[in-house]
Amino acid sequence: MPLEEWFPHLKTTGYQVTSPASPDYNCIGWAATEDSRWWEPDPQGLYYWPETSPREFTLEAYLQAFLSLGYTPSDTAALEAGFEKIAIYVNAQGRPTHAARQLANGRWTSKLGRSEDIEHSLEGLEGTAYGSVAQILSRPSHHLQTS
Repeated sequence: MPLEEWFPHLKTTGYQVTSPASPDYNCIGWAATEDSRWWEPDPQGLYYWPETSPREFTLEAYLQAFLSLGYTPSDTAALEAGFEKIAIYVNAQGRPTHAARQLANGRWTSKLGRSEDIEHSLEGLEGTAYGSVAQILSRPSHHLQTS
């Protein structure tokens, strides 16, 4: 099924496929800058999940996972020099469905399940498939020089 059928807003906001499909990692791992393992808080422990975060499909558990990586809540999705940002999407029931990472150009990058990675606007993935952005998190960029 074409991406525009799953995510109709991509038609108007634009997107670009940036890598081929891969079953090795998912959106949560990709948002955490990992492309070698699948991140999921499954209760059976089959997938990677930070030890300090509950293994449950709640916004709080996802927030704790990213807080363990040095992120803190942010009031804005706007590009800010010296900061890396992620967005957590939730469905109508408040269950996390997706995470995206902001790029240096202000656009966002997402891994779509086992499908491709794309560059997109934050609004491009909002809708029935992933819901809407519930939380923006930021942390100082790892690329900052310290004196």
